[in-house]
Amino acid sequence: MGNTVTRDDFEWVYTEQPHCSRRKQILAKHPEIKSLMGPDPQLKWVVTAMVLTQVLCCFLVRDLSWKWLIFWAYMFGGCINHSLTLAIHDISHNVAFGNKDAMCNRLFGIFANLPIGVPYSISFKKYHVDHHRYLGGHGLDVDVPTHLEARLFSSPARKILWLFLQPLFYALRPLVVNPKPVGRLELLNLTVQLAFNAFIVYLWGLKPLVYLIAGSLLCMGLHPISGHFIAEHYMYLSGIETYSYYGPLNYITFNVGYHMEHHDFPSIPGSRLPQVKQMAPEFYDDLPQHDSWTRVLWDFVFCDSLGPYSRIKRTFPLAKQD
Repeated sequence: MGNTVTRDDFEWVYTEQPHCSRRKQILAKHPEIKSLMGPDPQLKWVVTAMVLTQVLCCFLVRDLSWKWLIFWAYMFGGCINHSLTLAIHDISHNVAFGNKDAMCNRLFGIFANLPIGVPYSISFKKYHVDHHRYLGGHGLDVDVPTHLEARLFSSPARKILWLFLQPLFYALRPLVVNPKPVGRLELLNLTVQLAFNAFIVYLWGLKPLVYLIAGSLLCMGLHPISGHFIAEHYMYLSGIETYSYYGPLNYITFNVGYHMEHHDFPSIPGSRLPQVKQMAPEFYDDLPQHDSWTRVLWDFVFCDSLGPYSRIKRTFPLAKQD
């Protein structure tokens, strides 16, 4: 089914990641952007409504057939859960309660994690800091696929399988690339999640829990919303490592499509990222951008020049040497 990808290694560069210098340039010309930094007071209410919606859905799906359970997990519940992972992404930047209340953000992230079914929030925070600080960093940025992934999943059929298995690779890759000790908050995240899962099964049986976890796995795998995983940093044009998407799916993904803006200003909540582009259009309007996450996935699978190797990598002094 199709040819294998033409790349046989990552795109290695010897420059600093671009967003720190961009941030300085943009703020020098548009200091008013600083007014967008700080917590989003609406985020906690939106997330709470989403969590409660999924709890209600657990009650509603308790007697569905397995066929319809999986259908609604993919079409509805998984979309909410994927959106909650992106809320957790925002929360990891302390935009729910602000930097002064970091612990409140961590605990709220654990709450937002509940419908996802798998403990995720605290570990994500631990590694996501490195993704911003060491973008593309060898041995540091676990968002970049491993050599093994890139070599194995190099044909269209295997790239489809790789996309389907994205949740598995995102969970296991940190353990291989940059293992870190398990902390107390991760144990709390695990304990709370297991207790919530057990409570759901106690109330309504196994099917609601399958609805939650299946939705998370399916919609973080081969699903239109999951196009953002590829769209954000895979090199569709030579030398360009971050791309934005300004389409309608931003409305249900906390504006994660505004990804160039987010990496330039990670302390600005997703709800305000469109204002960054409005305030500094000369820094964003002419940059390469995606107009469809579905098209991103299609091109990634069927274009011979694209694959897991289509990432920019760089070395940092802290990186472990092979």
